[in-house]
Formats: sequence, structure tokens, C-alpha cells
Amino acid sequence: MIEVTLGLLHELEERLTHAQAFLHIDTLQQTVAELERVSSATDFWNDADAARITMEKLARAKQTISQVADIKAGLEDAQVALQLLDETGDEAFTIEASVCVEKIEQQLSELELTSWFTEEFDYGDAIVTVTPGQGGLEAQDWTDMLFHMYLKYCASRGWKVTINDAPTAEVIGIDRATFTVAGENAYGMLRAEQGVHRLVRISPTDDKKRRQTTFAGVEVIPVLPADVDVQIDPNDLRIDVYHASGHGGQGVNTTDSAVRITHIPTGIVVTCQNERSQLQNKAFAMQILRSRLYELKKAQRDAELDEIRGPKHDISFGNQIRSYVLYPYQMVKDLRTGVETGKVNAVLENGELNEFIIGYHRWVAAGKPDSGISDSE
Repeated sequence: MIEVTLGLLHELEERLTHAQAFLHIDTLQQTVAELERVSSATDFWNDADAARITMEKLARAKQTISQVADIKAGLEDAQVALQLLDETGDEAFTIEASVCVEKIEQQLSELELTSWFTEEFDYGDAIVTVTPGQGGLEAQDWTDMLFHMYLKYCASRGWKVTINDAPTAEVIGIDRATFTVAGENAYGMLRAEQGVHRLVRISPTDDKKRRQTTFAGVEVIPVLPADVDVQIDPNDLRIDVYHASGHGGQGVNTTDSAVRITHIPTGIVVTCQNERSQLQNKAFAMQILRSRLYELKKAQRDAELDEIRGPKHDISFGNQIRSYVLYPYQMVKDLRTGVETGKVNAVLENGELNEFIIGYHRWVAAGKPDSGISDSE
């Protein structure tokens, strides 16, 4: 139970004030009024794509204003509970104040995340790819573990996941996993996960039960809105079809439904085999290709690749952003932010990643102080 004091409530009020200032709440209320005026026009839905974008902006602005109002109400309730505790001595008000503050801290963390999002597509959907790195068969198993960890995390946030490609490996785990996440702030939240993830455990495939270190890489790119133009010359594409297999492909591998698209000028390869229809798989693959080409062109134009996709490192020792240790002790530690927990099963099996993701964005907002990453971690 959280010990509630007037000092703690004052700290929460200050955090709310900072978040409101960053989000320009007064201006946001004017924005809501203007968007409501625009959306009430008789010809508003004549351009369906533009109308959809406007309605998404309106919903997002309304939600932010509602979040602020809820936190203010919670702070008032906590202050009243403290006052009644002081007047009556009834310990029931201690519990009430603690419950209020616990809820406020969760709401504030979410609100602060919104205030920290600065990337163009942070509020939209994301495409996540997990690939094995150094570690052989163990890395394929680790890729599968991360894949399911992210599925649990997405489910906990109410996001919709479409598995685009997750072929089962021959011996253990999966060869890779690509999936699309649809939901509020999906890209903004999940881009905290981009980088190399390291696992230390007793090898499940080693008869001598020796400790094994394995790696997997996570790439996160935004799903591009329909109004973002990416020119793709059909002559630059090589499209192959083949039998689907593994996740999403079981039961459909009697036909050539899986699609592999190679963008010849860049060498980018995208595969999709989740859907039963070859046309649907091609559409998903083209969506992913659009996003990857956009990221590549933006990086080339700005000459700042690190700002978009993170530093390009081998998926191996010394480049990890987070370590998951199952033996000889249990700990998950983010090597950028220092956030750590001993609840390994909660992270890997239940997808409890909020502490790490919020910690990452708080670290970025603070100016990325020395992360302390070293090869010895």
C-alpha cells in the first residue's frame, strides 16, 4: 500500500502541470472545437481518407483532455481522503487515499508518455519484426519467446495483432516473426523495444545443461497512413509465391498462398503467409514494404539513421539493449535506462513490459544520460 502524504500529492500535481504544459491543453481544447466544427460539415465524408484522419485527431485530443480531467479528479479525491483521515482518524481513508494515488500514478505515466511522443507516427500502428541473432538453434527459440511476449503485451493493452509471417524452424523455435499491431500509440510505445535482446539460461538442447547466451533483434517501424506517398516502381519488384507453413500457414499450405516480395534496388525482402488468400498476403507484404522504403528514404535524406531505426549493430554480444537472465539468477535489465526486475516470468510469459517501455521514454525525454551499457552486463 502506498503511503500518501501531502508532499507526495504535491509531487503528482507538479508532474501533471508539466505534462499539461507540454501538451498545450488550452490549445488542445480549441483544436477539439475546430475539429468538431470541421467534422459537422455536410461534405465532410466526401474525402473518406481525410475524414478518417481528422476523426482520429479529434478522438486523440478528446482522450488527452479526458485523461487530464480524470487525474485532477483523482487528486481531489485523495486530498479529501487525507483531510477526512486527519479529522476522524478512520484508517479506511488511508486505504482510499492509497488506491487513488496508485491509480493516479498509472494515469500520469500514460499521460506523460503521450507528452513525450515526438515522432511523426507515434500515435499510429506498428510493424514489428523479430529475428534470430547469434546463438544458432537457441536464438530461434529465443525469437519465439520474444514473439509470444509481445503478443501478450499487445493483448494487455487491447491492441489488435495481425501475424504476417512466423514460419516454424526445423528443430526449435521460429525462423522470424513479423506482425502488425493496430492500436492507440502502438508505434510510439513499441519503438522502445527496437534493438538487440539477450537471453542467458541453461540450454534446453544441451545434454550437459550448460549455460547458453543467445540473441534476437527487434525492428519496429510505423504503418504509414494512406496519405503518405511512397513511389514504388512495379518493375523494381520480384514477387515469388510458395507454400505457406508455420504460424498462420497451417491448413493453407496445399496452395501457393505465401508471398515473398523483393525490392531489387534496395535488396529489401518482405514475406507474408498469414492469410489464406495470395492477394491478401501480397497486400500485407506491400504495406510492410512501403513502410520500410519510407524509413530508408527518410534516413538517407536526413543522413541520421540512428534517429529512425536505431544504430545498426550485429545481433550479438555487446550490442544488447536488454538482458533477460534466467540462470544463475533471475533478472531482466534494460541496459540503457537501468530499469530492472526479478519478475522474469511476469515479463516473458505475461508480457509485463510497461515498466521498461515507460522507463525508456522517460530516459529519452531526460536527454539520454549515460546508459552504462558494457560488454560485462
